Amino acid sequence: MTDYKKLQNGSDIRGIACEGVPGESVNLTQEVSCAIGQAFVQWLSEKTGKQTDKLRIGAGRDSRITGEAITAAFLIGVQKAGAACIDCGMASTPAMFMSIVYPETAFDGSCMITASHLPFNRNGLKFFDADGGLDKPDIKRILELAEAIAEKNKAKSSAAAMPETDHFDLISLYAMRLREKIREATAGKEKAADEQIRPLSGLHIVVDAGNGAGGFFAAQVLEPLGADISGSQFLDPDGHFPNHQPNPENKEAMRAICEATKAAKADLGLIFDTDVDRMSAVFSDGTPVNRDAIIALISAILAPEYPGSTIITDSVTSDRLTDFLEKKLGLKHLCFKRGYKNVINKCKELNAAGTISPLAMETSGHGCLKENYYLDD
Repeated sequence: MTDYKKLQNGSDIRGIACEGVPGESVNLTQEVSCAIGQAFVQWLSEKTGKQTDKLRIGAGRDSRITGEAITAAFLIGVQKAGAACIDCGMASTPAMFMSIVYPETAFDGSCMITASHLPFNRNGLKFFDADGGLDKPDIKRILELAEAIAEKNKAKSSAAAMPETDHFDLISLYAMRLREKIREATAGKEKAADEQIRPLSGLHIVVDAGNGAGGFFAAQVLEPLGADISGSQFLDPDGHFPNHQPNPENKEAMRAICEATKAAKADLGLIFDTDVDRMSAVFSDGTPVNRDAIIALISAILAPEYPGSTIITDSVTSDRLTDFLEKKLGLKHLCFKRGYKNVINKCKELNAAGTISPLAMETSGHGCLKENYYLDD
């Protein structure tokens, strides 16, 4: 029997979804995922005041080998609860948040099936609604509801096949919007939708997706904007992660992108985690830009537009970063708690109180911009 409380991992749900690691028993089954789908609809109905049959829920997944089965079970649960469900296929965590915002989708709630950089046998569920990513108390409530629902479901069989549902190519829409943002910033708002504008022409950018869901960024964002993406590697989704862990904090992964960037004589290297909500960069000489350095780089980009503003980080940043932010850039540094939702929530709190904070970012690569819905992207 699954102990639902043990599936909570901060503001996410995570568990063991398949056999393959000695001593680790499966606790995120299709039956559990189905109950969680039902519970999410009930929770969302309670929060919004909408009847369940008026709710539209989207679900996407990363490249994990259990992704399709967990997605199918989750969507069966959504349907059982009476809501409409839309399968977004292979997606990214930021794209699933944006599915709430985009008028083409405008979901009431969405779910990303992912366990980030964890081993191949793990999987999980991350939820969004109109207020952004759910918090710890929300996940606790959903799991309590799911456990009660599972008790009622015991006597019924739970189908494992994908339900009859609508499908939507969310990642293509998300990539198009990213291209528009880059063209708008480089060529002006009137040129944002002009696919002939190629502002990255002349730049050579190598991408390492670690066989996660981030390969689209090379082929659907950078290349159509004119970048040379030759030398990019591990773009094909493979939930066994045969080359290296898809994790910008992993030394082997960072060594791989550093070597690939130098070997290709590229201007820049980019590496993503499995669900594409964390990244690090590499300069042309192979110097990694991660942890403190990635926060410093993004802060330097933002500083002219937000002079004197406050940058929020997790508690493991260094005094060197503080000195750079405060003495070199003229910003303020608030060293806060660990946990990406903690820094994001603090960013929201400060801005609501009138203290301008354009960026909240962890050394792990999780980060949000105030100007982008506080989205962990």
